[in-house]
Amino acid sequence: MTAPSTTPPASPADTPWRDRKRYAWLLGLAVPTLPFQAAALVAVSDWQVLWWWGPFFAFVIIPLLDALIGPDQENPPDEAIGMLEQDRYYRWCTYLYLPLQYAGLVYACMLWSDGMSVADALGLAATVGVVAGVAINTAHELGHKRETVERRLARLALAQSAYGHFYVEHNHGHHIRVATPEDPASSRLGESLWAFLPRTVAGSVRSAWRLETRRLDRRRHRVWSHRNDVLTAWALTVLMFATLAAAFGTVVLPYLVVQAACGVLLLETVNYLEHYGLLRERRPDGRYERVAPRHSWNSNNTTSNIFLYQLQRHSDHHANPLRRYQTLRHFDEAPQLPSGYASMIVLAWVTPLWRRVMDARVLAHYDGDVQRANLHHRGSSRRIASKRLTP
Repeated sequence: MTAPSTTPPASPADTPWRDRKRYAWLLGLAVPTLPFQAAALVAVSDWQVLWWWGPFFAFVIIPLLDALIGPDQENPPDEAIGMLEQDRYYRWCTYLYLPLQYAGLVYACMLWSDGMSVADALGLAATVGVVAGVAINTAHELGHKRETVERRLARLALAQSAYGHFYVEHNHGHHIRVATPEDPASSRLGESLWAFLPRTVAGSVRSAWRLETRRLDRRRHRVWSHRNDVLTAWALTVLMFATLAAAFGTVVLPYLVVQAACGVLLLETVNYLEHYGLLRERRPDGRYERVAPRHSWNSNNTTSNIFLYQLQRHSDHHANPLRRYQTLRHFDEAPQLPSGYASMIVLAWVTPLWRRVMDARVLAHYDGDVQRANLHHRGSSRRIASKRLTP
């Protein structure tokens, strides 16, 4: 494994290293309060368009802050990692996301049932969907840990977006097959987000079901039982939506579906940009090489890393899935995105712009040899290479 490239500036021997972002991690808790923020802004301004506050916050404010504050490549020193991993303060920064997440969902249901216009209700659903999308990332952080309580919290966080099978597929599928053509969550060079979405959504469901079936067969348990983590995850969503419909009326159901779809769109767009075009080579024995920093796109943009619990330091996450977000490191050999995830998500939605920016970077990463990339269509390699794009 390549050693991390950047260490903190030298300090006096008697001065212990401190996490300069320690209290900034609490800012991530602003995301689950977005529905409350939207309601307050509408009440103060009487501008109904502010029900769409969530998308504006995620895709305008965060990119602006990324640009103003800039990147941070600092890595914690090796001697501080153990202390950081054991500091429960960082865990509570993620634990607290969930009660705020569901308080916001219940509040949104109350507003939807109170006779909002369709346009306003859809804006609120999009705002709640931003919360759901980031909740999947919170579940991602929690779901990789050994502690039972964190794994249970991960499943609860996923219920709002009806994407509970992600817990199985991501941990036992994506982390094994990442940056290979066999992985439904690894996008290919030349593949648009809109072609990737149906492939990854359907492929992830199929993979999660196969993985869970195999696990239960090995343990000689029935597939259709309470031991099936995929079924219980989906059942939790059904129970949650049914309870909300019973409490607030069936009028909330369409908006629950919309917010879940928004959350899934955000997750899968992030999946799309994390490994776009990157490919692990096959060894002589036919197996793929070990996952390395060069197999994930990274970003050190400070603001988006704070709000996403350093998901953008994705290479270290794949190398060390159990490592907690506060100790994830930057590697020089990891390919870098031109901006943070918030900006890149919007770019991915506009295929020509995405291709113009990112195809060039993939080609540069492979020294112009397009055949080394994970290609969408092998026949398109000549066309991609002939563009001679420069990053």
